[in-house]
This record gives sequence, C-alpha cells and structure tokens, in this order.
Amino acid sequence: MPFRFDAVIVGGGGAGLYAALELARHRDLRIAVLSKLHPLRSHTGAAQGGIGAALGHAEEDRVEWHIFDTVKGGDYLTDQDAVEILCTEVIDIVYELERLGMPFDRAPDGRIEQRIRAGGHTRNFGERPLARTCYAADRTGQMILYTLYQQCVRHGVQFFDEFQVVDLLMEDGRCAGAAAWDIRRGGVHTFPAKAVLLATGGWGYMYKVTTNAVSLTGDGVAIAWRHGIPLEDMEFYQFHPTGIYKLGVLLSEASRGEGVHLVNGQGERFMERYAPVMKELAPRDMVSRCIWREIREGRGAGSNRDCVFLDFRHLSEALRRTKLPEVMELIRAYLGLDPGHDLIPVQPTAHYAVGGISTDVWGRVVIDERNTPLPGLYAAGECACVSVHGANRLGTNSLVDILVFGRRAGRDMARYEREDDPPPKAPPRSRGEEEIDRLLAGDGTESAARVRENLRQVMQDHVSVFRTEAGLRRALESIYELKERYARVGLRDRGQTFNQDLLEAWETGCLLDVAEVTTVSALARTESRGAHYREDYPQRDDANWLKHTLLYRTGDRDHQVRFKPVAMGRFLPRERTY
Repeated sequence: MPFRFDAVIVGGGGAGLYAALELARHRDLRIAVLSKLHPLRSHTGAAQGGIGAALGHAEEDRVEWHIFDTVKGGDYLTDQDAVEILCTEVIDIVYELERLGMPFDRAPDGRIEQRIRAGGHTRNFGERPLARTCYAADRTGQMILYTLYQQCVRHGVQFFDEFQVVDLLMEDGRCAGAAAWDIRRGGVHTFPAKAVLLATGGWGYMYKVTTNAVSLTGDGVAIAWRHGIPLEDMEFYQFHPTGIYKLGVLLSEASRGEGVHLVNGQGERFMERYAPVMKELAPRDMVSRCIWREIREGRGAGSNRDCVFLDFRHLSEALRRTKLPEVMELIRAYLGLDPGHDLIPVQPTAHYAVGGISTDVWGRVVIDERNTPLPGLYAAGECACVSVHGANRLGTNSLVDILVFGRRAGRDMARYEREDDPPPKAPPRSRGEEEIDRLLAGDGTESAARVRENLRQVMQDHVSVFRTEAGLRRALESIYELKERYARVGLRDRGQTFNQDLLEAWETGCLLDVAEVTTVSALARTESRGAHYREDYPQRDDANWLKHTLLYRTGDRDHQVRFKPVAMGRFLPRERTY
C-alpha cells in the first residue's frame, strides 16, 4: 500500500526530528517520519552530557577554540569547512532550542549554564579545560527529543511509529522514496517521495559490550551500502572509557566533567601520567587506550583485574543529586552500589560510529570523492559522515552534529522540493520486500540470535580498541562464515503482526554488513589515528593516510577502496598531546 509524501524522514531521533521541523515550517509540504520505535524512545535520549557551544557564559570562550579542539580531537582527519559550520551554527541552535522550550539548566544570572568541563574541550588552543557544555542535568538528549517532538506535532508532521524501513526506492539514479515493514499490522508499505533523509543512528550493537540500545543495528547504513552508495571512514569506531563493567551501560562524561576521577587497582589516578594537563578529560580514544594499558600491565581493578574505578566519593551529595541524577540512578540500579561510599567499576565500551554514509555539508548523500550528490537522498546524525569528527569524536559534539546537520538537511530538502523537476516514479517492488519474503518463507535451521551473538563476540575480540592485521583477517573470515549461516536462517514465528523474530533476523543481516565494512576499512588503513589503533602500525602516518576512505561494494566479498582528500584549513597536523 503506497503513502504519498513530499519528504520522508527515516528515524525519529534528534537529527530526524530537527529536519522534520525545518521542513514543516513550509506548510505546503507533506512530511512523514518513519521510526521503528516511538520517537521519544530514540537513542538520542541516552545522550547525558550536553551540547558543546562557545557561548562564553561561564568563562571566556571563542568559536575558533571550539574548532581547534574538534580538529585536534579528530586527529586532523576532520573536514575543517564542515567543522567551522558545526561550531558556528550550534550557538544559534542552542538559543533556538531555548525559545522552543528546551529546559536548560540555568546559571544564577538566569543565562544558560555551562558545565565545568568535557573531554577534549579547552581554552586558548589547548591551554587548559574550560566550560563549554550546555545541559539539562544529565538528561540533555531526552529533553531535546521532547522539545523537538512537541514542535513537530504542533506543526503537523505525520508520524509512522513501529515502521521498520527495509529499503530505499531508487529509479534512474535518483531516490524515489522508502519501503517499510509495518511492525504492528504486517506487510510492506511504500512511501514514494521526492526527498528522503536517513537519520537511523549508529550500529554499536555489533559489539558484545556497548552503550548502544538493541535497536542500533545500522539499518540505514546497510541499506545504502546495498545500493552501491559508498561508506566513509568506517574503520573509526569510538569506545567510551566509562561503561559499567561487563554491561557497557554508559556513565556519562559529565561525571568526569564534574570532577570524578579514574583510579586503577592500586588507587592511583593514572591519567596524570598519560595526559598531565587534561587528565580524565582527554579525548575518549586516548582515555580508553590508557585504561586498557593499565589493565594489560597488571594495574587493573576488581577481582579479575580487568577494569578500573570511577571515584565519586569526594563530590558532595548535593552535586551528585542535582548535576548527575541519571548517573547515580544507573549505578544504583545496575550495580547496587552507593557512589558516595563505593568505587564504581568501569571499562571501555563501544559507543559511537564516527564514519558512515558520505555526505556534504547540506546532508546530501554523495557517491564519489568529488562529492557528487545522489539526487533526493540525504543523511544526518550518527549514520552520516560529514566529516566533522574525523578519526575521533569529542564529548558533547554528537548532539551538536545531529542538531546542526539535521537542521541543514531539512533546509536543503525544502529547497530541493521547490525545484521544478517532478519526483521520480517509485518502482513497484523493492529488494527489501523480497528479503522480508525470503525470511518469512525460509525453512532453514540456523538461528538469527546465535548468528548475532557470535558476530558480537568476534567484533569485541578482534575489531575493538586495539587491532592487528591477523586479528582483523580472522574477524573478516568469521563474518563471511556467519553470512553463510545467516542465509540458512529459519524463523519460528511466521506471523505478520509484532513478529519480533522477523525484525531481529532482518537487523542481524544489517549488522553483518556494517561489521564487514568496518573490518575491511580497518584492514585498509595501515596506521593508527584517533579511534583506529593498529598495534602493528602504531604511528600516525600523515604522509600516506591524511585522507578519507570510501568503501564501495562490488560483489559478495569484493570491495573497492577509494580515497577522498581531507578539507584542510588553518589548523595543520601536529603532535596530539594533552
């Protein structure tokens, strides 16, 4: 059954909602948001720390300092024209969110308060940490969702909750809409549209220990990959230093911003050795590696010496209660510990996809190293690569990214809708619908759940914080074996309504694809940079690798790697010390 809209947004998180709101301001446009969850359950709600913006409310700050920190934090692989847009436009966005009803914490003078510190953010080009983070306690992402969703409802955006998008509709080299499985009622529906935005988030669930929800399975990225669209810088997957031990549940960087310390099994505040200026507030890739080094060298904590501790005990009860309420709640719920008296065990956990679908600064999906746009298709948020994060994302810049480029994508989609050329005619049937039919009809004996869990363990073991060629090759062979098993998957539930068995099987196929791309890209980059650390190539190699990777699918096990130049600017590569 076809639904007809001018624009279709795939994903109900911060990027998708902001794009939908921007489109909805043009009242003659019909906008649909497709989401496999209710938008208020989107993963943006898990973002605790805040929004980095050089407002200068707490102390002197400048946009160029924010740009420098982002470029340096990204290990100089960031496109500096995009970073300038990111750090400049976020200031206006923070004030716009305030006008839309966002309940920011307030300073005594009534202005938006800015948190003391966040990892990698400094004053005067690295002199010392500074306050740049605008926040709503430690529930900033959740408040963004509520604010934008309410405004979208107010402006008449139509929501299709519990619709799993399974394919893009492509015709004559243009995007013509999307196809989605109706989870509640069954059946694949087509949504013809002149413009489609992919805002489907990340794919951290391909790792065993992750901060990501089970819904983050790389759907949009896998769909684009299957259509021959290149994926950019997929080797860079960021691990957050402070996930709850063995569970991976995120304990926000806001904790360290409020003065929480990392200590090893000997009670030593070990980050003073590695980053004497920034200490715990060095970039995430660096802190994660330092934690694993402490564990490898026998200074880990816990009964197995395979974690370290967060120490909250020197913070006042009032500060913990008012500034970090969600962190306190998570610790008590998952560990049964009291942060006022107990040390909290943590370990690095898979957190954020730095690469993704290659786009320009207006969110338009591009198909080559010359930034040639694919008409009608956009991407924004974690599933996209602009690239403003380069090789590693700074804390708080994820919310900046989804807001700045979600809004810009919405604006350009509105411009594109105004062009005279008619929308392309959507094909009658999609490859995604054929895949759904295959899964429902399949009589194989293989379990999608077993395939998925085996994949997550493989990625955790071989494509994690530290990587080697031998480990990456083992991982790739395992992924290909798992793909063969996936082809023999059989479902117990063949029903049409609320078929979770079907949904999870389809998501497993997406995870296999993004895991393959991540591993192939990691094998190709023979250097260490940011979140990609090769123990067999431990040095950054600017002479050969100061460039973006673009990976194309050319066959079942065949790939083509191309390279795109980094858009350099005033900040040239130098040693990355903190």
